[in-house]
Order: sequence, then structure tokens, then C-alpha cells
Amino acid sequence: MKVALPSRDGQVDGHFGHCEAFTIFTLDESKNIVEEETLTPPPGCGCKSNIVPTLAEMGVQVLLAGNMGQGAVNLLQNSGIQVIRGCSGDLKAAVAQWSAGNITDSATVCDDHESCGNH
Repeated sequence: MKVALPSRDGQVDGHFGHCEAFTIFTLDESKNIVEEETLTPPPGCGCKSNIVPTLAEMGVQVLLAGNMGQGAVNLLQNSGIQVIRGCSGDLKAAVAQWSAGNITDSATVCDDHESCGNH
């Protein structure tokens, strides 16, 4: 299984569309991390780029994120990628919390960058 996280400096980036990179972890059957890779997105907002099809082609099944707009959520879900919002902190810790069942989707959607801290 592959899990992707929008990332910046080893932390979950709070905004999917403006992240520095996507860190992609491959998990084994026990949900232990066995591989880590980094994907640098094209410039601009992630929800308007070709990053979602690229993530899907790489075999990403889950995206753990801080928050994102509904457009990005729709693109990810339509590409067969489950979206879990409300994540923060260290990347590996977020994956471990999710794999232990301690993180569920917050269902919060950013629809106004001014009111949601420009994440």
C-alpha cells in the first residue's frame, strides 16, 4: 500500500495545493513503512496541476493531509485515492497514527484561503 502526504521540512504541510513536495511511503501488510520516496509537484496550486493523476499512477491509495479545497478532494477521490484530512506534525508519526486507526478524516474543507489561515 502507498500513502502520500503533502510535506515541508519533514512535516505534514497544512495546504495540499502549495506543498513543497509529496512524501510517499510504501507500507507492508502489517502497515510498517518499507520505502520512502519524494515527489516534487509542478509549480502552482496542486488541485490545478497534474499531480493527482501522477499520484494515482504511482499506486497511491491514501492521502493524509492537513486540509485542502473541495476541488482537490474531488480529484483525489475520483482517482481512487482515499483522503484523510486533519493530519499534522511529523510525517512518519502521522502515518503511524493513521495505520493504528487513530486518525480519521476531519471532513473539513477549505473554501476560503483568507479565513482558514491561508493553508
